[in-house]
Amino acid sequence: MTKLDGVALPRHIAMIMDGNGRWAERKGLPRRAGHEAGAKTVREITRECARLGIGQLTLYSFSRENWKRPPQEVRFLMALLKRYLVRERREIMTNRIRFAAIGRLEELPEDVQAEIARLRAMSAGNGGMILCLALNYGGRTEIVDAARSFARDVAAGRTRIDDLTEERFARYLYDPRMPDPDLIIRTAGEMRLSNFLLWEASYAELFVTPVCWPDFRKEHLHEALRAYGVRQRRFGGILPGTASPRPT
Repeated sequence: MTKLDGVALPRHIAMIMDGNGRWAERKGLPRRAGHEAGAKTVREITRECARLGIGQLTLYSFSRENWKRPPQEVRFLMALLKRYLVRERREIMTNRIRFAAIGRLEELPEDVQAEIARLRAMSAGNGGMILCLALNYGGRTEIVDAARSFARDVAAGRTRIDDLTEERFARYLYDPRMPDPDLIIRTAGEMRLSNFLLWEASYAELFVTPVCWPDFRKEHLHEALRAYGVRQRRFGGILPGTASPRPT
């Protein structure tokens, strides 16, 4: 039995994994120690989401803005990412997880790109949860890239400007098959999206916890899921059976 019995679970959870650096600084450790601890949290949360039957988990792993960090930290993060992609192969295959990635992946180091492609291919036949890493990702960049792709199709005569709808535009996003996130969880207490899934997050429920990512455990995940389970998602409308307000 689980404390989540009877809770309506989201199909797609997206996470902003914030607070690695602050966690390390509070403990008097170098920032890299926070990133290493955060990588261990990724494994625990991924495993728990797969166990619960979540359809997709998307992790904001490296943003476009993260390139502004000190070069030595960026190099460490790229090396840590590569190690993760290699080390987690068995975990991903054991849990029948299908690996995916979104972002300007072609701008990542070539050895990282190779490991992304390898893990994608290895896990392509798995039928369980999708684990998607947002790498070299920015929400505004994704929208701009989609607009450019659409403009190229217009110029080539493959479509017309007047044919553009929200549904058609979504086909040009990094992963057109990805469902919009139902729940976005942010750790470390910041109350912002930080350029994450701006198009897809239009109607996502938000849950912010003060817990830094390295300390985030499955009980914190369950807390977020219980909070999600009692929310009423209207998508701009009203719930069936809800009386309309009387005109004034």
